[in-house]
Amino acid sequence: MPASDAATPVVSAFYDRFPYPGDPLQDGPPPGYNWRWCVDSAWVAAFGALPPRPATGRRTWRILDAGCGTGVSTDYLCHLNPGSSVLAVDISPGTLEVARERTRRSGAAAQVHELRVEERSLLDLAGEGPFDYINSVGVLHHLREPEAGLKALAGLLRPGGLLHLFLYADGGRWEIHRTQRALALLGAGTGEDGLRLGRQLLAELPEPNRLRRHHEQRWALDTTADANFADMYLHPQETSYNLERLMAFVASAGLDFVGFSNPEVWSPARLLRGELLDRALALSPRQQWALVEELDPDISHFEFFLSKGPVAVADWSSDAALLAARGEVNRCLWGWPSTSLMGPDLMPLSLSEEGLDLMRALEAAPALAIGQLPLEWPMAQRLAVARELLEQRVLLPVQ
Repeated sequence: MPASDAATPVVSAFYDRFPYPGDPLQDGPPPGYNWRWCVDSAWVAAFGALPPRPATGRRTWRILDAGCGTGVSTDYLCHLNPGSSVLAVDISPGTLEVARERTRRSGAAAQVHELRVEERSLLDLAGEGPFDYINSVGVLHHLREPEAGLKALAGLLRPGGLLHLFLYADGGRWEIHRTQRALALLGAGTGEDGLRLGRQLLAELPEPNRLRRHHEQRWALDTTADANFADMYLHPQETSYNLERLMAFVASAGLDFVGFSNPEVWSPARLLRGELLDRALALSPRQQWALVEELDPDISHFEFFLSKGPVAVADWSSDAALLAARGEVNRCLWGWPSTSLMGPDLMPLSLSEEGLDLMRALEAAPALAIGQLPLEWPMAQRLAVARELLEQRVLLPVQ
């Protein structure tokens, strides 16, 4: 395999030693769901509406999992997007062995039209595109030249397609970076000795020490698996960003920032009240994000959607537009059909009886618009219920 990035050989060897993520293998489908890996859900979150279903009746997607690791994301991408075509690539042969075994045991390939799991760099995929959806979580920041990686992904994305990225943020990794540098000064290395010394360091620093406290309070559970600990504290190649550099990074590839895939984190209402919140909400979205970045030093990563070419986001503020829309049930609900669900973010969600009735009517008559459904309700009630379902992300509108 060609070493397309200067860091490729050392990063590949690191992940051969510590296949990541260290999630256990299991038989059958993966537990729960992640709506960011269900393209229908991600599409609506980014663009406000789904495209119409094709004549075949099933909406399928061409999906790239760029840097699939041990196949956790690949597994979800297959199970949450039935009938689609999925290409999963990674540079670590040891990690890919785990990914192949994971997807074999889960029956992932049977869910999709095609699943390919291949040892390739995301920089060496010329001719594979275009893809409707590209997932690249925790990958570009491990390249020596992340800009080259983003440009490569941009070239594989179809116009109007969606790219989901996850990159490290400076603020919430302050303690992690100091621990990484301390272990490097101690000559810990990136192998088993580094793992032993890293765990020893965080266990033996004085109890009030900020690095120890931060690890124990924030990351101890997440790094129980050795692979996860190594990925956090021993990785040989890492870049992180602040908001300003992130936006410059996106612009360097000619892509458009669509929005964060964890928008609740970037809402000033999470941190402020009263007059301070009023002042914050008077700012532009970009200024609001900058304010949240300054106020919350625990933000350790950015997760966000990018598109190729300007995209018009569907606007459902018009009564006429909403009544003319068709709709589908979000696939990322636990316990459907019921009024007591787990919502897209795996949090408890309560539907009204009217909400359940409207969604079941849409399921029974998917070709009908919301305004045409055989519900003996006044239009004002129909609109109110539909808007509540939109806000709860139970209803995925179709243009």
